[in-house]
Amino acid sequence: MTFGAPVLAGLLMMLGQEPLNFAYLIVPALVLWAVVSSKVPKVAAFQAWLVGVAYFGPMLRWIEYPFRVEADIYGWMAPFAAALLPMGLALFWAVGMWIAVRLGRGRAAWALGLILGEMGRAYLFTGFPWGQFAQSYLDTFAIHAVPFVGAYGLTVLIIMLAAALASLIIRHRFSALLAVLIGGAIALPYSPEPTIGDDPIVRLVQPNARQEDKWDPDKMQVFYRRLIQSTMAGEAPDLVVWPETSVPYLLNYAGDVIEQVSDVARGAPVVIGINREEDMRYYNSMVVVGRGGELLDSYDKRHLVPFGEYVPFGNLLADFGIHGLAANEGSGFSEGTGSHLIDFANIGKVLPLICYEGIFPSLSHSGERPRALMLITNDGWFGPDAGPMQHLAQARLRAIEQGLPLIRVANTGVTAMIDSRGVITASMGMGEEGYIDAPLPVASAPTVYSKLTNIPLVILIVLTAGIAVLARRKTALT
Repeated sequence: MTFGAPVLAGLLMMLGQEPLNFAYLIVPALVLWAVVSSKVPKVAAFQAWLVGVAYFGPMLRWIEYPFRVEADIYGWMAPFAAALLPMGLALFWAVGMWIAVRLGRGRAAWALGLILGEMGRAYLFTGFPWGQFAQSYLDTFAIHAVPFVGAYGLTVLIIMLAAALASLIIRHRFSALLAVLIGGAIALPYSPEPTIGDDPIVRLVQPNARQEDKWDPDKMQVFYRRLIQSTMAGEAPDLVVWPETSVPYLLNYAGDVIEQVSDVARGAPVVIGINREEDMRYYNSMVVVGRGGELLDSYDKRHLVPFGEYVPFGNLLADFGIHGLAANEGSGFSEGTGSHLIDFANIGKVLPLICYEGIFPSLSHSGERPRALMLITNDGWFGPDAGPMQHLAQARLRAIEQGLPLIRVANTGVTAMIDSRGVITASMGMGEEGYIDAPLPVASAPTVYSKLTNIPLVILIVLTAGIAVLARRKTALT
């Protein structure tokens, strides 16, 4: 029971994530873990590691898919990724729990340990805050907390609630039913009406180029023609957006493509995803194409995917044939030098994001408030299963945190227009080809989180730490 219950808790928590989204299981599962968590630091840490492996392993099963795209080169890495990533993420929970149980006492120490683990994996080693508990509560009553404390803050509140319920159960065994009821109550469905304006109109183009076919010379032109045909269809919108790496050439040699894109857009600016080279460095970029093929603006991706777009200690590992999965001719990408807002005449200023950047709340924040967020992505890397849906959930959280609509254009899906409350107002599903013309929803008033960022989160963490330490002192005095 000491180790079986933590594994069960991890599996139940995993069912709360996409694609199943049984959010009502999260709090009861956390309560189960908190109740059985040991007071011995080493044991508590091992229990936390077991929970993490049971949670991250099945949830991140899609991590194998990128290695199967070029299986002859990278296929041998797939089993290592499927095993090592969950075990590595679980270590954050284990270390956090070991530290907290040494510092504090009771269920508050358990909560502090899990919070430290979650913050650790969100920020350390470039961060990987994928699968936080807040993702499970997007369409529930609990999502009302996100405009105030952000997604990380909601995750912390859920952990604190579970710790409080676990303490109650330990004192009063009959209260287990209460934990189930409260866990279900905060997961009650919540689906507000979408906020849709009449204009401006944004055309979201999805070519549906599967990753294994994307760079096939016989198929590249097929996907490119889909982009062109969708751009030239119907009346010209106010803005056209293509997905990440939608153009199969480096920007340096894509002059004819840029001119053609400009011609078929009929005056509308077009955002395209494209790679570029400068001073022997490659960048994953988006550029804005205007009339006459003029490049109006550009943005280089700042937060790259470890082992995807670059490899830590790359020169050393390259000797063993290990390169980034999305690297260009074996060379990794370089980070962009900074962020800025892109100004569109008929829309206003937009904050640009590329793929992986959408999982980090800090990258969606700007000193000057934009009209909208815009995320272009290639979720073809994640396969057709849970990965793209989990990525979409995080984009919806970014919109809610900032109180801004988010334009999301994906290569294989899900392409979506998202309003400031995280509601999807228009979308194209996985594996669909074509485009949608979607009105850009109005922005909400600036949220508390957009003004204070992580200050509420820090307050919650300090409060939890204080309760844990005080509980230890109280125990020592009695």
